[in-house]
Amino acid sequence: MKKKQGYFGQFGGMFVPETLIPALYELREGFSALSRDRGFKDAFHHYLREYVGRPTPLYYAGNLSKRLGMELYLKREDLCHTGAHKINNAIGQVLLAKKMGKERVIAETGAGQHGVATATAAALLGLRCTVYMGEEDMKRQAPNVSRMEMLGAEVKAVTQGSRTLKDAINEAFRDWVTFVRTTHYVMGTVFGPHPYPTMVKEFVSVIGREAIAQIRKKERRLPDAVIACVGGGSNSMGIFAPFIPHESVTLIGVEAGGLGIASGKHAARFATGRIGVFQGTKSYVLQDDNGQVLATHSVSAGLDYASVGPEHSFLRETKRARYSHVNDDEARGAFYLLAREEGIIPALESSHALAYAAKKASSLRGKLVIVNLSGRGDKDLAHVTTLEAGS
Repeated sequence: MKKKQGYFGQFGGMFVPETLIPALYELREGFSALSRDRGFKDAFHHYLREYVGRPTPLYYAGNLSKRLGMELYLKREDLCHTGAHKINNAIGQVLLAKKMGKERVIAETGAGQHGVATATAAALLGLRCTVYMGEEDMKRQAPNVSRMEMLGAEVKAVTQGSRTLKDAINEAFRDWVTFVRTTHYVMGTVFGPHPYPTMVKEFVSVIGREAIAQIRKKERRLPDAVIACVGGGSNSMGIFAPFIPHESVTLIGVEAGGLGIASGKHAARFATGRIGVFQGTKSYVLQDDNGQVLATHSVSAGLDYASVGPEHSFLRETKRARYSHVNDDEARGAFYLLAREEGIIPALESSHALAYAAKKASSLRGKLVIVNLSGRGDKDLAHVTTLEAGS
């Protein structure tokens, strides 16, 4: 059977207004051509190496390994320029936009890291930049708002709906429809209509390719498990994708359990979600019996989202990856655990993956494990300390 373009099994597709179809076709053709172009690839890898700081280290967390009883490595995406894995995708897409003759880029952001990364890439490559961010997330991530504005981006507060990531994406789509000829929408994760899930995966899969080479050099074998947090799913897909053909490696995605599944205040799409179409693609979505998208909750702004990238849904359906969740308290505990054991302050997003490793330490005992440390926690310090003071 011929594989449908833009689909991962039954998931994916291109569900958008007619006005955006020409822009998506243009993007698909531009990405297809430039991804094979030697000059584009050389420029992209030059920026990753000389500007972003790749390759990032694969760090053996000796203190935490001893405490948890496993051989634990951290893929240090927190050491990328701007402090998270998001810069890899942002550089790729903004460079693509410039090669395609666009004058302006727009982006959505939840935790602020994608917004900062896009603003950074736009400043570097000389394009105008507008970032949409939910009003609630702007409060939680005030330092990143300041960083985006310092970099020359216009940050627009989104006051509709839950005032978080899904509403920021809606506003970015409205902007793109209006200014489609001159503007490129830099989608921040492996979500949205085709070709975004494939394109973003291509730009971030450098994470997994490096990790494979590094673990083979350090341990002379592949890991038993790779663990990463999953919001939309870019950092997890970035490290998972190159490992997919290696079936001996267990891939584990960790969602936001929020205040607990029973409370209904969470963002664990695979726990209670159903298949639906949302913001341009078919995937698992948190929705009610009438198909209305439910409000989500997570201590982490970057995981506070009602759906998940379509390829993650495919990996779950085919059982190539498995998905679990940890709650807010467990993530906050892991935030402090890594800081105090290794002197590394992780992003709250990454703390979910760390919390899973700690929670499942008995079943992972003696195993060789890689956790993708998708970002650093500077942006979360004020939020975490405020929560601690109020608890």
